[in-house]
Amino acid sequence: MTRAVELHDVLVAAIALASGLLLAAVLRAVTGWVGRHADRTRNDTDDVLVRGLRTLLPWLAVVAGVWFAVASLPLGRGVDAVVNRGLIAALVLIATITGAQVLADLVRALSLVRSGVAGSATIFVNIVRISVLAIGVLVLLQTVGVSVAPLLTAMGVGGLAVALALQDTLANLFAGVQILASKKVQPGDYIELSSGEQGYVIDINWRNTSIRQLPDNLVIVPNSQLAGSILTNYHQPAKPMSVLIQVGVAYDSDLALVERVTSEVGKEIMTEVDGGVPEHDPFIRFHTFGESSIDFSVILRAREFTNQYLVKHEFIKRLHARYQQDGYTGPAGSSERMSRSPSVIFDIDKKSRVVIDAVSIRYR
Repeated sequence: MTRAVELHDVLVAAIALASGLLLAAVLRAVTGWVGRHADRTRNDTDDVLVRGLRTLLPWLAVVAGVWFAVASLPLGRGVDAVVNRGLIAALVLIATITGAQVLADLVRALSLVRSGVAGSATIFVNIVRISVLAIGVLVLLQTVGVSVAPLLTAMGVGGLAVALALQDTLANLFAGVQILASKKVQPGDYIELSSGEQGYVIDINWRNTSIRQLPDNLVIVPNSQLAGSILTNYHQPAKPMSVLIQVGVAYDSDLALVERVTSEVGKEIMTEVDGGVPEHDPFIRFHTFGESSIDFSVILRAREFTNQYLVKHEFIKRLHARYQQDGYTGPAGSSERMSRSPSVIFDIDKKSRVVIDAVSIRYR
C-alpha cells in the first residue's frame, strides 16, 4: 500500500530536480566552452558533434533529475509505470531530434568540404533528416504502447497511391539523387545547359537545382530536366581551361616577329595576371588568309571559367600596346619592324570585329 507523501519526500524530490537543472546548466556551459575551441579548427566535424552534445547532454540531465525526483516520491505502481514510460518517450524524442540534426549537419559539412563552396546538396541532408525522424517516431510509438505493424501496412498501401499522385515530384527527387551520385555535377561547378543558361551550381535539393549566373541571378532548373539535358561542366575533369583568342595582322607584317612578340605578351599574362596559369606556354598558330589580314589563334590558360575574362582583357590591352610600340620603333636595340603601317584585328564576336591600327580604332 502506498504511503502518504511527506515533507521530506518533497524535499528530496526538489533537491533531485534542482540537481538535474544545475547539472544541465553546467553541461551547457562546458559544452559551450568546448564549442568555442572547436570553432578554431579547420574541420567542421568536431563543431557538429559538439553542437549535438550541447543539445543532448543538458536534456539528459533534466530527464535524470525528473526521474530521481519521481522515484523519491511514494507513488503507486501504475503512476510509476506511466511516468517511466513518459520519461523513456522523452529520451527517445530528444535522441531522435538531436541525431537527425547531427547527421544532417555532418552530411552538409561533408558536402561543403567536397565542393569547396558555400553551398550544399540539401537533397541528401533532407533525406537523412527525414529518415532519422521517421525511425525515431516509430520507436516512440512502440515505446508508448502503439503497435507499428498495422501502421507500416497502411503506410505501404497509402505510399503506392501517393507515388502515383506525385510522379513528377518523385521523378525530380530520384533525378537529383542520380545527378549527385554520378558525380558529374556537384555544388560549386560552373555549368552551361544546352538551352543557354550557365552559372555556378549552388544547391541541388529534392525538387530542383539552383544555378547562380554571373550577374547574380538565380536560374531554377527541375532535376529531371537537368538530368535529361545536354550540358557542359567547365569544372570537370579539372577547373583550368584553355582560352582561345583570334587575332589578325596586316599582310605586310613580319610573321616571325609577330609570333615572337605575341608569345612574349602571352607569357607575361600567364605569370602576372591573377587567374593565369604560370606554367602554361602560350600556343600561336596561323591558320587563315583573311580578306584584310592574316589570322591566327592564341591559346592561353585560365585557372577556371570566370578567370578567362580578365585574361582576355589584359592580353588584348597589352598586345595592342606592344604592337603599336614595335610597329613604330621596333624592339629596343633592334631595327626590326613588323610592318610600315601595322594593324591588329581582334575578334569580339562572330558578327563584328574591331581593327586596331597605329592611329585609330574602327569597327567592321
